[in-house]
Amino acid sequence: MTSKIVYNGDLRTECTHIRSGQTIITDAPIDNNGRGEAFSPTDLTATSLGTCMITIMGIAARNHNINIDGATLEVTKHMASDPRRISGVDIKINMPPVKYTCMRKKSWKKPALRVLLHSVSILISSRI
Repeated sequence: MTSKIVYNGDLRTECTHIRSGQTIITDAPIDNNGRGEAFSPTDLTATSLGTCMITIMGIAARNHNINIDGATLEVTKHMASDPRRISGVDIKINMPPVKYTCMRKKSWKKPALRVLLHSVSILISSRI
């Protein structure tokens, strides 16, 4: 088991990572009957895509002795209705102010894009 989710009522959950015991609270957004006091489940979906991308970039960078510490991602989730769903995710990657060679950029950019493309294909497949 990876995690355990407890519904606490009032459109709020507590998610526990089994191995570490770390918890995340989710709350429905204000525009969907919630309080908006924590990440919504769809916020976590979009944010997880970003954390997956930067983690894969970090692995590739480390394997090539490149330091990307301090890199940030800005994630913007777009929602649609009828049915309510994520219609898009924009991810802006901000790298530390280091002059990377073209080869070094390729070493971490390509794996990040593969994560994104694979994730999109999963979303498309799940709709069929």
